[in-house]
Amino acid sequence: MICLNIHLTARDAADVPRIHDLLAQAMHKSRTEPGCLRFDVYQSTAEPRRFTLVEHWADQAAIDAHRLAEAYTTIYKPQVMPLVDREAHPSTLLE
Repeated sequence: MICLNIHLTARDAADVPRIHDLLAQAMHKSRTEPGCLRFDVYQSTAEPRRFTLVEHWADQAAIDAHRLAEAYTTIYKPQVMPLVDREAHPSTLLE
């Protein structure tokens, strides 16, 4: 399993509602993809411009397929990424 934690910060507070809606759409689509074990999006209540994506994928092939799928290619990459600063943290789940 590969775990990804992605931290996003909206560059402009006026874009927060749009980013929220786009990430919710991407989350629901991503959850249906083969190899997706978990895909959650959180919005900070303390700092509403901050979002965290928690993704668990079966393997690298699942991540590669995700990056070719609709959620990534039509929502996340072209519509969300231009509006945010992104910090990715591939992680290991403690057992």
